[in-house]
Amino acid sequence: MSRWKAELLLFDFDGTLIDSKLDIATSVNLTLADLGLPLRSVEEIYSFVGDGVKRLLRLSVGEGGDDRYEAALGIFRSHYLKHCVKTTRFYPGIDAVLKHYESRKKAIVTNKSPEYTRCIVEGLSANAFFHAVEGARDTSDLKPEPAMLHRVLAELGIDPDRAVMIGDSTNDVRAAQAAGVKACAVGYGYGNREKVLALQPDFYCERPEDLLNVF
Repeated sequence: MSRWKAELLLFDFDGTLIDSKLDIATSVNLTLADLGLPLRSVEEIYSFVGDGVKRLLRLSVGEGGDDRYEAALGIFRSHYLKHCVKTTRFYPGIDAVLKHYESRKKAIVTNKSPEYTRCIVEGLSANAFFHAVEGARDTSDLKPEPAMLHRVLAELGIDPDRAVMIGDSTNDVRAAQAAGVKACAVGYGYGNREKVLALQPDFYCERPEDLLNVF
């Protein structure tokens, strides 16, 4: 793997920096229970993660549940804010990665809503690691759209060709390519490895520790 120095490391959040699946699944099932709906297996809920909370809840509530879906948004918010750092932690090895790149600019770019993202970053005492935290403000922001990446690049004054987007999903690779930044896929998260690699990211790291010394 060729060496290339990035001035800015853009990190996806869920499935890249943090393992948040259990807290999400717990909050979804608490929401479904409040609505009198059947609970879902954690594996099924895990498969809904990655495209923002609205899609997560729409899939969890199921078809024909428009009224319940609207109610679910508020109910889920209450549960998730209580549970979002019950079990959620950085993946083993991520602390070392963030410290290793201490001298570089780093940002979170996630399809998670800003409210939930801030709650988790603060709950993990991780604010000092990041120069910017960008969450989806509405559906037009969601990766693979590059809007959030563009905002961080502008805010931090970094040229696209000196930045890399690190993430576990096709959304991350496509967003990087659309924004003109390099893409680094990781193999330990929630994404489909074969689909991610088919997009030919610039870098691939199987484990968090593989991110050390790449950039």
